[in-house]
Amino acid sequence: MKGIALGLAALLVAGASFAQTSAYPDRPVKMIAPFAPGGPVDAVARVLAPKLSEGFGQQFYVENHPGGSGNIGTALAAKAAADGYTILVISSTLVVNPSLFAKLGFDTTSDLAPVSLVGVAPQVLLVHPSVPAASVQELVAWVKASPGQYSYAHAGLGTPGYLAGEMLKQAFGLDLVAVSFNGGGPAITSTIGGHTPILYTSISTAVEHVKQGTVRALAVTGARRSPALPDVPTLAEAGAPGQESDIILGVLVPAGTPHDVIDRLHREIVRIVALADVRERLSALGFESIASTPEEFADRIRWEIDKWAKVIRAANIKAQ
Repeated sequence: MKGIALGLAALLVAGASFAQTSAYPDRPVKMIAPFAPGGPVDAVARVLAPKLSEGFGQQFYVENHPGGSGNIGTALAAKAAADGYTILVISSTLVVNPSLFAKLGFDTTSDLAPVSLVGVAPQVLLVHPSVPAASVQELVAWVKASPGQYSYAHAGLGTPGYLAGEMLKQAFGLDLVAVSFNGGGPAITSTIGGHTPILYTSISTAVEHVKQGTVRALAVTGARRSPALPDVPTLAEAGAPGQESDIILGVLVPAGTPHDVIDRLHREIVRIVALADVRERLSALGFESIASTPEEFADRIRWEIDKWAKVIRAANIKAQ
């Protein structure tokens, strides 16, 4: 009889849990963007929020919690109740920061549960028109001929362009000076001016300048060519394999969130990412719309963490 009673109790608990998740969401859902308004993470969160609100019939709203290179808002999400009512929208800082910072305030792989990728954005390797290099191999030869004489611009410590530059240096043994700027705008302005003749930056930042001829594009960092720059080869095509460095955007929830809730969110995000207007808006931000299963996203997170850890250690990069 005792066993039967315990079994019935377990069924009741399971039934109550199912009732809670099957009603999800029955109140507004907070979406944390751990950066200031106006950036790509915030913009994508605000693309997703109204679509999720329509799909679920409940309000999804965005809260910005900037600071600490995304760590402050990410920690808030990681420590929130695991009930599906707090969602994190995050970029590549998720996979870079574990190696860049001594303390994060959370564990990326154990405190957060992936839901889906939303988009990826390759970068593009640019040079000033005065650089006598029409290919990556020619650029490498040019830099090697004058060690320590040339520089590349980047948008700040730990940014995708900085890490892509360090990865190129490590792959070819280049003595190339990294020059930091306060954002992508000042960085590309310096390259256009010829002050820092090499730059990795987002394709959305670079396209118009490439078309105007104020910079030359040598390669994109994605696994395949970009529709925005179809004549520009990938780094692998250009003789620099293993240099892939997409900027990623994705959605996660606190670890322990019920699988049923994660599945519902995942299905809805897949539907949203496939919508023509969402694809257009993401494209305008420089991102290719791409969804994934939670398992695929988890695998990518682990792979990206390992990849950037090696680059950061080799370059001895540390957050100030």
